[in-house]
Amino acid sequence: MLDSIVVILLSLGVVFFMGTVNGLLRFPDFYTRMHAAGKGDTLSSILILLGLALFTFHHPSVAAYLTGFKIIFIAVLVFIASPTATHALMDAGYEAGIEPWAGESDDNGEECR
Repeated sequence: MLDSIVVILLSLGVVFFMGTVNGLLRFPDFYTRMHAAGKGDTLSSILILLGLALFTFHHPSVAAYLTGFKIIFIAVLVFIASPTATHALMDAGYEAGIEPWAGESDDNGEECR
């Protein structure tokens, strides 16, 4: 039972990492790419770290519990630091004058993607 939960958490983490990579490659400007990196990277990192923490609890011992709690502590730090760093980078981009993507228009003035 614990092994299947670990596999599910690790698989979901990899899926969200792939979504993050897709967003980084396909989104049109700095702000939307940072949004994809901030959200997807945080969620996928937490899922993978929780999967690893549960995996360490598979063989109960003091060392395994200590390792698991350290991994959970790292997940909490990622949960706090990653969105904060993303916000700081986006604020620095705004202060540097990076314009948000306004879309492209065709010859008739209609917005196209």
